[in-house]
Amino acid sequence: MANASNIISPSIPTLRRSNPSCFRISRSGFYPFDRITKRVLRCSAVDGVEKLEPGTSPSQSRLPRVGQGCKLVGCGSAVPNLMISNDDLAKVVETSDEWISVRTGIRNRRILSGKDRLTWLAVEAATKALQMAQVDPDDVDLVLMCTSTPEDLFGSAPQVQRALGCKRNPLAYDITAACSGFVLGLVSAACHIRGGGFQNVLVIGADSLSRYVDWTDRGTCILFGDAAGAVLVQACDGNEDGLFGFDLHSDGDGQKHLNAAIKDDKSDDETEKLGSNGSMVDFPPRRSSFSRIQMNGKEVFRFAVRCVPQSIMSALEKSGLSGSDIDWLLLHQANQRIIDAVATRLEIPPERVISNLANYGNTSAASIPLALDEAVRSGKIQSGHTIAAAGFGAGLTWGSAILRWG
Repeated sequence: MANASNIISPSIPTLRRSNPSCFRISRSGFYPFDRITKRVLRCSAVDGVEKLEPGTSPSQSRLPRVGQGCKLVGCGSAVPNLMISNDDLAKVVETSDEWISVRTGIRNRRILSGKDRLTWLAVEAATKALQMAQVDPDDVDLVLMCTSTPEDLFGSAPQVQRALGCKRNPLAYDITAACSGFVLGLVSAACHIRGGGFQNVLVIGADSLSRYVDWTDRGTCILFGDAAGAVLVQACDGNEDGLFGFDLHSDGDGQKHLNAAIKDDKSDDETEKLGSNGSMVDFPPRRSSFSRIQMNGKEVFRFAVRCVPQSIMSALEKSGLSGSDIDWLLLHQANQRIIDAVATRLEIPPERVISNLANYGNTSAASIPLALDEAVRSGKIQSGHTIAAAGFGAGLTWGSAILRWG
């Protein structure tokens, strides 16, 4: 396993601009909107969506609308109370504030402690997003919980939906794609709205990777924190559409560079007991759990600075935009040197790059919505601004979305 010093590669791969290709929705990215109305939404000629009658489930009257778009209208975030500084970490592992900050840009991170729950953070972030959007929980018809650390093996989204008080029992499910999860959630929300007639979709990114960190390994424990962030994606007329294009990929061969794989917890005593009565070998199944996070920092760095700029350029091409049209670059907050390297490849100046990594560390699927929420509430990101967002991480997965706020 590489330590944090290996996250930095001395040479940055050259960005090769791919040739423009046809916009195939089956691969990644949107058709231009005039083609969407002809091909994707041809299934319905209904102009508008019927209003719900009292006691009616949203799914009972949901219909696609020709020319329907989507936009981001609310955001929120939440972090645990416990803050762990670099100096705090230096008391439990061989490191220092200078060693960590120089290599990663991180100075503090928030960690779940005591009886704190990740679902509580998700609910708090989602509630703030609904309040900003002035949307009642009963008007939500889909909750997407983007997380790789659910508090139930079968998913946490339904518990978030219940805690929000959504009385109509809207669909809620988890999306597991690690640090790319939130971008996948945005794209999924757009597809549900454009093709399924959904009106208000909550996309929540929430992770508690501190539960899977080896706190004796300074190469990984210094990087991760816990948080939740959320946005409300709302249906709108096509001419107000705010998600211009996207580009999504995965490469399972890279799993060896970043993973938390399942492991055996079976002891030798258990082995003897299971075999003592002539029972079948390897049955009953062994009790299992997940290992601590394993990462080859050098390879993850190379992957990020090679693939993320290419993905953003591809998403821009599908959107009919260029780098000069971007108001803000908002990357997954993994390492400041990765953020700086990607911005350099895209020729985006530092003043147009959003970063809050120093305060929170790598919060996985929460990092993009957390940074977005802070930038919106501080007035940095304003209505009408165009954002290039990109997530990347375990899987390996990576993806980009070009969107407009408000």
